[in-house]
Amino acid sequence: MQWRALVLGLVLLRLGLHGVLWLVFGLGPSMGFYQRFPLSFGFQRLRSPDGPASPASGPVGRPGGLSGPSWLQPPGTGATQSPRKVPRRPEPGVCGPAHWGYVLGGRDRGPDEYEKRYSGAFPPQLRAQMRDLARGMFVFGYDNYMAHAFPQDELNPIHCRGRGPDRGDPSNLNINDVLGNYSLTLVDALDTLAVMGNSSEFQKAVKLVINTVSFDKDSTVQVFEATIRVLGSLLSAHRIITDSKQPFGDMTIKDYDNELLYMAHDLAVRLLPAFENTKTGIPYPRVNLKTGVPPDTNNETCTAGAGSLLVEFGILSRLLGDSTFEWVARRAVKALWNLRSNDTGLLGNVVNIQTGHWVGKQSGLGAGLDSFYEYLLKSYILFGEKEDLEMFNAAYQSIQNYLRRGREACNEGEGDPPLYVNVNMFSGQLMNTWIDSLQAFFPGLQVLIGDVEDAICLHAFYYAIWKRYGALPERYNWQLQAPDVLFYPLRPELVESTYLLYQATKNPFYLHVGMDILQSLEKYTKVKCGYATLHHVIDKSTEDRMESFFLSETCKYLYLLFDEDNPVHKSGTRYMFTTEGHIVSVDEHLRELPWKEFFSEEGGQDQGGKSVHRPKPHELKVINSSSNPPYEEKGCRCLSPEGVAQPLVGDPSSPSPGLEGRGWDWAAHLLLASQEPSTGLSAAASNEDPRRHTVNALSPQFRIFCLPVSGSGKTAAFGDLHCPIPQRAPL
Repeated sequence: MQWRALVLGLVLLRLGLHGVLWLVFGLGPSMGFYQRFPLSFGFQRLRSPDGPASPASGPVGRPGGLSGPSWLQPPGTGATQSPRKVPRRPEPGVCGPAHWGYVLGGRDRGPDEYEKRYSGAFPPQLRAQMRDLARGMFVFGYDNYMAHAFPQDELNPIHCRGRGPDRGDPSNLNINDVLGNYSLTLVDALDTLAVMGNSSEFQKAVKLVINTVSFDKDSTVQVFEATIRVLGSLLSAHRIITDSKQPFGDMTIKDYDNELLYMAHDLAVRLLPAFENTKTGIPYPRVNLKTGVPPDTNNETCTAGAGSLLVEFGILSRLLGDSTFEWVARRAVKALWNLRSNDTGLLGNVVNIQTGHWVGKQSGLGAGLDSFYEYLLKSYILFGEKEDLEMFNAAYQSIQNYLRRGREACNEGEGDPPLYVNVNMFSGQLMNTWIDSLQAFFPGLQVLIGDVEDAICLHAFYYAIWKRYGALPERYNWQLQAPDVLFYPLRPELVESTYLLYQATKNPFYLHVGMDILQSLEKYTKVKCGYATLHHVIDKSTEDRMESFFLSETCKYLYLLFDEDNPVHKSGTRYMFTTEGHIVSVDEHLRELPWKEFFSEEGGQDQGGKSVHRPKPHELKVINSSSNPPYEEKGCRCLSPEGVAQPLVGDPSSPSPGLEGRGWDWAAHLLLASQEPSTGLSAAASNEDPRRHTVNALSPQFRIFCLPVSGSGKTAAFGDLHCPIPQRAPL
């Protein structure tokens, strides 16, 4: 009988241990994230709006049989791992309503209450109320910024005053990377005014930007932040103003002369030194808008910061017919891509721009990598370059193979629901047990590629965290079920994914999610003069800062979620949002490469397969020739790569029109395969004003080098070319 007693004792001991683990790891009332999740995140099988449960369409191919929480398990061993197939496009569906209460923190609420709350119709009156609340949130923040902070960069909403760069502490990168003393919040909010249909304020704001904002500032800013927040907004607003259809109402500006486009070009030229003197082609992280790259600058940059410039730089290049900006941004993307691991296909999060050595080997979906993946896909959507899609597909495959943990399908099967973790880029092994709030963008990106089921499941994970705290902590430890970094700076990523999932599924559940987010923001972050960063998501203490993306993204996505009849949804124009939430129409014009036709002797074909003619030098046309405001009165001279002044020649036998005797000399140099410059290509100029002109026919091998005769330039390098960069360059 002793052996029976021993067996019984062991059984009781095992049951006791299971009970302890059951309580410790959150399977009790305080629903956590580190467990087996038999509730399948609360939703039933994905269902089509009018049909039965659809078959699972999640990723397949990962071997099963691993014991313990699968998020802690390695995905496999390098090349021997069976590759995960990228999920096929599922039918648009809605997630079942049952059991959301258990997942989302409802301790005493049964499934019937949550089914009633989350799956019922969202009344039109309530939707209108939430739309107006979102608009009111934007107006309250914007009006207080204009009243208490403009022309400074940001609003301190608690003390009702403005904030600019921290001149006393240049090492305060949290502030100085973003704030450049160029009225950041006003610039960043321009297209939100248009999307909300406020034409009078939009027109007023644009005129203020044109008349008061200058980039000729002794400010050292992060290239990435200046690009997505400022350059992207200027381009978006310019496109809205010049759109012949005017879907948002009359957003035209009287006597508008492409000033925002010029300002975008001026800023981009000031950012170009970041791409100079870097052995890999990956840009420096920061530049001074007056002097270029600081002498003591860091040679290390994050992958997202260096590789998420292509959308804005590409739009600028294609609007101007000047490939320079797209080329340097694309060169950086390719350089990073070529540094990915040969075994896993993953990239790290921090790289040395001179050596190409990975300083940060963490690969994930959050800070340091997020928008790199986003812009691979969005660059393809905008520009139609197949290599961008090929890179994205390969990256997505690696993400599925090594970052995605949990069961194969979102809504069925054994094991934990899917989660994307942080791993070592070379081995695919787990590096830590936290995720950050920036990763909440990923469900929205999955919607764009049609992986809706996985997006639904991942979004539910982040929403469950929001429900627990009324905000998303900057980092959340899914093993400890607690925040690692406690602040919430009004980030938009969860709202963005919520909006895109609603557009994909039309499930009213996402309207309820948006309402929860709106109410949390109103309850916990609204202060005297705006909305404040949450310093601590648990005790709800606040910090005196309202970042510009709150108006440009968070409020915009919330408004669009509830504004079903917005022109974004009804105008017939296809729109895409940049990583800063700036709206860009997707049209054929941005898929044209106006510089390519100049590099074939007999012409060639465009992307549509149509034959194009290679114009002779005197036939070159001006693109946006009126977009340049007056430049230095003393004129420009141009230097060859060797520093020798050269006149512009259209036809070698005759001088170029419109330039004689006006103090403007240009040299156009074509860098041939031999790396030897040659002259002979021309730039056309306006006969009305020699200071108003632009250059066409640029390519990665073709640059126009100009320097004011009276000015001082600084040496710049593009490939093997060295040229002076003016302090304020004409187009």
